Amino acid sequence: MNLSIIIVNYKNKIKIAKCLAAFYAADLTGLNFEVFLVDNASGDDLSAFAFYPNLAIINSDKNLGMGGGNNLGLQRAKGEFVLVLNPDAYVSRDAVKILLNYIKTNNDVAVVGPKLLNSDGSLQYSCANFPQIFTPILRRTFLGDYFKKSRDSFMMTDFNHDEIAEVDWLMGSCLMIRRCDWSGFDERFFMYFEDIDLCRNFHVLGKKVIYNPQAVVTHDHQRASAKYPWYQAIFCDALARHHIKSWLKYFWKWRGQKTT
Repeated sequence: MNLSIIIVNYKNKIKIAKCLAAFYAADLTGLNFEVFLVDNASGDDLSAFAFYPNLAIINSDKNLGMGGGNNLGLQRAKGEFVLVLNPDAYVSRDAVKILLNYIKTNNDVAVVGPKLLNSDGSLQYSCANFPQIFTPILRRTFLGDYFKKSRDSFMMTDFNHDEIAEVDWLMGSCLMIRRCDWSGFDERFFMYFEDIDLCRNFHVLGKKVIYNPQAVVTHDHQRASAKYPWYQAIFCDALARHHIKSWLKYFWKWRGQKTT
């Protein structure tokens, strides 16, 4: 089996339809693949998608979070490589093959991700430096306006996003991962920071994390955890609370260790 694709759904049925349509319209010739569509106890009936070839629907009896939902699919995955794909990520025709061919021919690479575009075609910053303890504060509050250099350095805004490069970490919306290097996401992170933690673990193993802009994916991304002002978010928004919890768990897990 060449490739296992895992897509985790939580109340995203409309975007799932577009995600699957884009994937199956891509160039998949010569690939021996399987697709696992995991419903994270969202209540969505995904049976309408069962007609797609090589697709299995997994219904979780509880919401396991992003990492846990992917791990549920990973338990059944037989592929030598695993593509973690968010339901709001739409691959271009050759993106899957580009990512797969790159990781297959570079044995020191554990994960490779594409260039991400916003829905309007503009660049979405998807590779970044490891965060410092204060980074989420700079990104969420007015303090970021006073420390722009530190805030923008995290998101690598001055990086040439048209060049293949080794990076600290990649946004988890579309990741091609070498299965033998990966035992799954750390489920302490219900949502957010699971992708940063994943890439950091690979760095510890001496493996590379690669940004490859030759593969292009449109990511219909909305920062759901940032819909309220910072001073209201912790009280009004469960996703913002998950973000803060994951931030604290991440820095506790990696305390005392260098970020580069």
